[in-house]
Amino acid sequence: MSQYYDPNQAGKGTVPDHDLVMRGRRLIDITGVKQVESFDNEEFLLETVMGFLAIRGHSLQMKNLDVDKGIVSIKGKVYDIVYLDDHDGGKAKGFFGKLFK
Repeated sequence: MSQYYDPNQAGKGTVPDHDLVMRGRRLIDITGVKQVESFDNEEFLLETVMGFLAIRGHSLQMKNLDVDKGIVSIKGKVYDIVYLDDHDGGKAKGFFGKLFK
């Protein structure tokens, strides 16, 4: 189990783990998900404890969602996985600036 120090979380307990496990480019399990911003069969946009995460592909489907534990599983053909902002600041500007480039 990995632990990361986040100064924004100081005094708030332990930082939730954020892991991304991909199996055969067809199944992704993600932990540390705060919320699912949007999704369709070509793109998922997730807010994680480490920043916004975009997953792009073909025939993407949500296989599992556990909001309480912050776990999302996605299946389909994955083309691209990218973090859209810096974790240490500028979330809104970095997210929208990179999304609409």
